[in-house]
Amino acid sequence: MCPQLHFNICKETGVQLDKKHLYENVPQSEETSQGGKVTILWNQQVQTDRTIPNNQPDIIIRDNEKGTCMLIEVAISGDRNVIMKEAEKTLKYKDLTIEIQRMWNVKTKVIPVVIGATGTFSKSFRKYVGNIPGKLTSRNCRKQPYWALHTYFGKY
Repeated sequence: MCPQLHFNICKETGVQLDKKHLYENVPQSEETSQGGKVTILWNQQVQTDRTIPNNQPDIIIRDNEKGTCMLIEVAISGDRNVIMKEAEKTLKYKDLTIEIQRMWNVKTKVIPVVIGATGTFSKSFRKYVGNIPGKLTSRNCRKQPYWALHTYFGKY
């Protein structure tokens, strides 16, 4: 699900990708839009002045024009734990959020994208996904756990 999200964000923000299709694209660790307005970091540690144990979210979107930064953390969990996992992801990156705001002088927020193993999600899921640039719908997200299980077990 993370590569699909990264692909959609890159297309929406104007980042030039090597491949036109999701299945051909391999996310790069850092990609910048034309003009340097938006920087997208994929699975990168954030270098901070202080030691922060959780400093590597899945995707970081830094919008230099708007002065904002989004830390996107993706997870597929058990159906009963979706709300708890969202809260866990938000709290996990609270220190990093404060440190990024201090260092980069941008408004920063954590966006947890958590889906249950059978495609369930919380009531606040649409609100979180609505903040992310790109055309990501709850319907597309519900397919991801099934697709991941199919590709994993299809190999054996």
